Amino acid sequence: MSDPRQELIASAQAMLPAGLNRGSAGNVSVRHEAGFYITPTGMSYTTLGVADIPLVALDGAFAGNRQPSSEWRLHRDLYASRPEVGAILHAHAPFAVSLACLRYDIPPFHYMIARFGGETIRCADYAIFGSAELSAAAIAAMSDRRGCLLANHGMLVAASDLSEALALAVELEALCEQYWRACQLGQPVLLSAQEMKEVIARFAGYGQQR
Repeated sequence: MSDPRQELIASAQAMLPAGLNRGSAGNVSVRHEAGFYITPTGMSYTTLGVADIPLVALDGAFAGNRQPSSEWRLHRDLYASRPEVGAILHAHAPFAVSLACLRYDIPPFHYMIARFGGETIRCADYAIFGSAELSAAAIAAMSDRRGCLLANHGMLVAASDLSEALALAVELEALCEQYWRACQLGQPVLLSAQEMKEVIARFAGYGQQR
């Protein structure tokens, strides 16, 4: 059985070439038994080894050689409130940050918005990083959703596993870029509530399920 910390490190290291992050910004976690593994605070992802990955319990206690990410509370509270979530990724991707600094919700300008669970991708209210207030704002914005923006901060996605979390983050940054570019030319034409309802229904059976 593979060590989930190895996959966590691989996912964190994939964020830079995917255009999601620079330096040690952002964080990634994966649920493990009664807690979760998370990237450590203030370390470059290129140097990470399995001994650098702390294990955090749902009561906030942690074990390991390194301090967990300063956003451990955001991950902990999302895992506690969403039992179906197996992995979480937070990044300071440039187009997501740009829209988050404007505190924009992303409207249904493209049908792929539905991949995140609804007609829009919401922007959570601002709160300082690492705080209980940020957790509460993010959980509200993520209600019935698999991704959101964090005001003046970045993006957040929640998925079943690390592979899906990375894919969702890449998709969300692409949508942010596409919306930003479309807005340079004018006001994007939005899909109707009925059109988005049909797409959401299609996405319910999307993928390789038998």
